[in-house]
Amino acid sequence: MSTAQRAAHHLQWSLVVPVKVLARAKSRMSASAGPHRQALALAVAADTVAAALRCDRVRDVIVVTDDPVPAAELAALGARVVPDEPDAGLNPALVYGAVRGRELAPDSGVGAISADLPALRPDELARVLDAAAGAPAAFVPDAAGIGTTLYTARPGVPFAPAFGGDSRAAHRARGARELLVPDTASVRRDVDTLPDLREALALGCGPRTTAVARLITALHTPA
Repeated sequence: MSTAQRAAHHLQWSLVVPVKVLARAKSRMSASAGPHRQALALAVAADTVAAALRCDRVRDVIVVTDDPVPAAELAALGARVVPDEPDAGLNPALVYGAVRGRELAPDSGVGAISADLPALRPDELARVLDAAAGAPAAFVPDAAGIGTTLYTARPGVPFAPAFGGDSRAAHRARGARELLVPDTASVRRDVDTLPDLREALALGCGPRTTAVARLITALHTPA
């Protein structure tokens, strides 16, 4: 391994996690989650952040949110919480968070990771981040192959995320390297629907999501 490869392998990262106001979160699960929709959104975000913080490649997790409830819970886990500025949509919020990350750790890479990865495993995230260190900008497609769950930029590289819609194609078009690292399903399995949640549970979700999922399952179990 060359000196450059060793340096890239041990690159540390600041990860930005966008967290919606709970009243608007998980809208596609309104029917299936019923009264537990907001609790599910908070549980999924908390399990995602907790797993990211346990990854030894992650220096900081920066949560961007305007909701005081997840702000307090995620800060208690060890995340740095900043407001949603300039309140102009997802990608500008991620850029703002990345700026804060670079202020805290100029020599670290910066990344944006979905808050919807309740099965996230720290070792799988570490392998993906090590792969990302080998490209100026990189991304991980979601399990459906349409969206993106992680976007990264090395130190000194412009941070230009393109989340929303067909973000896999958008990130490719911007020249980011697509990362398909073997045995890292937990980094790709985001949760937007009940079938997504079931697949995440099969991978093994964090404790908060698992607890809320039991309540949701009970709604769909005949008396």
